[in-house]
Amino acid sequence: MNDSAMPRLIEGNPTDSLADLPGRNAASEPQRVSFTIKEQGAWRDVTAAQFNQDVRGLAKGLIAAGLEAGDRLAIMARTRYEWTLLDFAAWTAGGVPVPIYETSSAEQVEWIVKNSGTRFIVVETAKHEEVAAEARGNLSGVDELWVIDRGDLDQLVEAGSTISDEDLQARIDGQQRDSIATIIYTSGTTGRPKGCELTHDNFLGLAENAIAKLGDVLNKDDASTLLFLPLAHVFARFIEVLAVAANRRMGHSADIANILDDFQSFQPTFILAVPRVFEKIFNKANEQATADGKGTIFAKAAETAIAWSEGQDSGSVPLKVKILHGVFDKLVYSKLRAKMGNKVEYAVSGGAPLGTRLGHFFRGIGVTILEGYGLTETSAPATVNIPEKVKIGTVGPPLPGVSIRLADDNEVLVKGVNVLRGYHDNEEATLEALKDGWFHTGDLGELDEDGYLKITGRKKEILVTAGGKNVAPAVLEDRLKAHPIISQCLVVGDGKPFIAALVTLDEEMLPGWAANNGLDGLTVEQARTNETVLAEIQGAVDEANKAVSKAESIRKFTVLEEDFTEENGTLTPSMKLKRNVIMRDFVEAVDSLYGS
Repeated sequence: MNDSAMPRLIEGNPTDSLADLPGRNAASEPQRVSFTIKEQGAWRDVTAAQFNQDVRGLAKGLIAAGLEAGDRLAIMARTRYEWTLLDFAAWTAGGVPVPIYETSSAEQVEWIVKNSGTRFIVVETAKHEEVAAEARGNLSGVDELWVIDRGDLDQLVEAGSTISDEDLQARIDGQQRDSIATIIYTSGTTGRPKGCELTHDNFLGLAENAIAKLGDVLNKDDASTLLFLPLAHVFARFIEVLAVAANRRMGHSADIANILDDFQSFQPTFILAVPRVFEKIFNKANEQATADGKGTIFAKAAETAIAWSEGQDSGSVPLKVKILHGVFDKLVYSKLRAKMGNKVEYAVSGGAPLGTRLGHFFRGIGVTILEGYGLTETSAPATVNIPEKVKIGTVGPPLPGVSIRLADDNEVLVKGVNVLRGYHDNEEATLEALKDGWFHTGDLGELDEDGYLKITGRKKEILVTAGGKNVAPAVLEDRLKAHPIISQCLVVGDGKPFIAALVTLDEEMLPGWAANNGLDGLTVEQARTNETVLAEIQGAVDEANKAVSKAESIRKFTVLEEDFTEENGTLTPSMKLKRNVIMRDFVEAVDSLYGS
């Protein structure tokens, strides 16, 4: 099969826009809790009516400050209620919010602000203000810089009291589905980030159709989600819109280190995360069980959960597995669900391949992960597994209003409601990526008989060994990164006689693993050459190699002295490897693998 398409279920009025949503929710269910905000360790509810009032007040403040229809408003902050408020206030005022990662450097901020033509910047903290001010110093055209923690948004609301309801309504009415809603910049793995112009319909139309398709996830009266991914990322931004469009409760958390504590107090029914989060939850549980002398029990419970889930696909669960599954549900699985808030039924995973083992494990403990696929250019999801038919190992069928096609070389092409209008001020890149309405993703894939997509690699990241063997590194890298003590992995071998890997250690997970393996106090530096650690990594390599042919397998690896991070320039803000930078900065490590 080379094509898979899902007809659009919801068309919507062409004059609708994202600016209509807060008022619509306030009119239909004013007292429904739309948001829960964490303040001083406790959660405070915000009703649909209050959110609409907050949005309108801030939108009037932006207009009073001089924001005109179509003006860009950059937002640089962690994941918090005020970001969502700013998004909808900007849309209500006719503006175009431009997200910036809160970890961005002054140079990165400068590029985004300059390229997008941003007139107004909102940052969260004084530290962010310093970065933005440095960037602003090299630019002209930025009129205002506001700081959330300084109370500037409250002052804006006060200043907005001079703007009439009629003037505000004119701004709302001045937008429609084909208007630009936001410009989101790509990760910039191979060069300058490109600004993706996404329309109101890209988000609104996709959200409406996702709601219609994912009824089990969103249509329950108590459905709620805790957003903790950066709102500068298109995935989190789409879920923000999805929750408001569905009028379901949403919370925000920027405390990733203690996210399980927030899960337990907020009690979401569905969450979204990247695979690394699910890996951490599994690995932490395994580590704790081992430390408590229950490692064997946890291993058996995990094995049973996976077998039970696999049985759901085959249509037959052995009686022994059923019995063990019931026992472990009380002993192990219920405790894991409690750590996630005790109400999570579904999780949406994207950003990288999840892996079948984790998918089966979580479904086996009672949390079904709906793995999906998309890019910034597709407003996040293009495909996603659906509750009534989950195929673990795939990223699901197209969402309603989306079509998937495989080119002759198996590149994944996307067309539909979610595809960007074009790259901002970059016609050459737009013409290269968009051909006859089809967006060329650069990813390689397969479609099964049901139209479910499986991503098999990245077109530009294919390695060709000296022997002429084509190797997709992502398959090996994703398997290796699933190991508790491995943080990052880069597979190398382009033009070389065999495949090898650069590996980094997870500083957070290493101490617990070391203590459980009689190596208490082991440092990262010591671990790099420790025989037990190297044997453990070799075991992970051997396991990863089972997914590929001998010619594609990793023959050698080296453990680097430092991790790949955003700070050292080897990772993008969305945690993607900058392969060209790594190959440049670690050229000696690569050469040593091949004896040169």
